[in-house]
Amino acid sequence: MNGRAIWAAHLALLAVLFALQYVLPPYHATNLARVMVLALFATGYNLAFGYTGLLSLGHALFFAAGMFAGALPAWHYGLGAGPALLLSLVGGATMAGLTGLLALRTAGVSFMIVTLMFAKAFHLVLIYFNQWTGGDQGFALPAASRELAGQALSKDGPRYFVAWALFSIGLLICLALVRSRFGRVMVAMRENEERSRLLGYNPYRVKLLVLVISGAYAGLAGGAWAILFGYAGAGFAEIQYSILPMLYVLMGGAGVVSGPLLGAAAMFWLVELAAELTSAWLFLVGAALVVLILFAPKGVLGWVRARFWRDLP
Repeated sequence: MNGRAIWAAHLALLAVLFALQYVLPPYHATNLARVMVLALFATGYNLAFGYTGLLSLGHALFFAAGMFAGALPAWHYGLGAGPALLLSLVGGATMAGLTGLLALRTAGVSFMIVTLMFAKAFHLVLIYFNQWTGGDQGFALPAASRELAGQALSKDGPRYFVAWALFSIGLLICLALVRSRFGRVMVAMRENEERSRLLGYNPYRVKLLVLVISGAYAGLAGGAWAILFGYAGAGFAEIQYSILPMLYVLMGGAGVVSGPLLGAAAMFWLVELAAELTSAWLFLVGAALVVLILFAPKGVLGWVRARFWRDLP
């Protein structure tokens, strides 16, 4: 499939997402807005893990850093939604850069453990300074800080549109990046780092840049979650928010641009459905993941790419 067809397919996906706000009931439209924010988070994780091979358990650190970089000025000083989102992006990217400077001196399991340690340390910092951060209890953002261009983001329509716009920009940037020369370098690092080094590429620099980009995605998603849904808390820095984007990517398809969206949507509504059926909903979720690993170890879209659509980026 040529480049135009690939771009057209992804733009059609975004058009469908935009139209769904006029079809779905408000409850489901709000849930889809949540899914798009989580998919933005997972898209950043996919760049690091799916395309570059960086298995991280510290992305909750970047998500929470972005969340608090935007939410704290909004809560304490009444900062508007636009500047808060920008600070979130910068906060996530900066935290990822600082973490990467040290963590990328390790590799494999060691890298995973070091990133987990950094995330846990940040979680403890947020709890320790609870008078400033709200700790585990967290805080609700004031209504004045949840307005963008005169629109209240606490309302269903503006909230959905902002979630869609952020995800759309993130998806298109990701698609452009992975189809670029640098995207091929990322995949080369994942497949054979030593051969890439022999070709003249510096693995440390490439991975650091990818981690910063991934952190920017995570930070923006964290800030968007706080501003669109009105709440920030230290709980978002816990390990589950490092595991969730990994599960989304694995379920949807690692190394596939639209995989995080499919994975986030499938996991979100799987949990919703399982929770309605039984109190042992984690068992059903776990069973579904086992089935996925057995029959589609590369994720749903990874399976589609292997069998039907080899050019799927």
